[in-house]
Amino acid sequence: MHFYELHEGDNDVFADLLLVREDEMDPEEFFDLVQSIRRRVVDSFEQDTLVEAIAEELEANYGFTAISDDRLTAAVNVSRDEDDNFLADLEAPEEGTDYLTILADLQAGDPRLN
Repeated sequence: MHFYELHEGDNDVFADLLLVREDEMDPEEFFDLVQSIRRRVVDSFEQDTLVEAIAEELEANYGFTAISDDRLTAAVNVSRDEDDNFLADLEAPEEGTDYLTILADLQAGDPRLN
């Protein structure tokens, strides 16, 4: 198995997506393929992020599998504190969640934080 990553971001928001493929693809070839797909879909994709749109195309036509949350079998929260360790409920919808990203730019010593 060979693993690839798509990273989309600017100074405020970012998204990462992992892909897996049985056959290895040269990194430069992968870059060129992603760029050609990006150019084709950048102005017309319907997914939440550009990397999701590119991953969908890679999966449909180039033998990649996108590793997304909907494919998870299990998710475990791990902490040094015993009470904070748990198996996440992947079936439970997140009630009231209507955002993709929250950005907080906090600076140490900011009087608003006191």
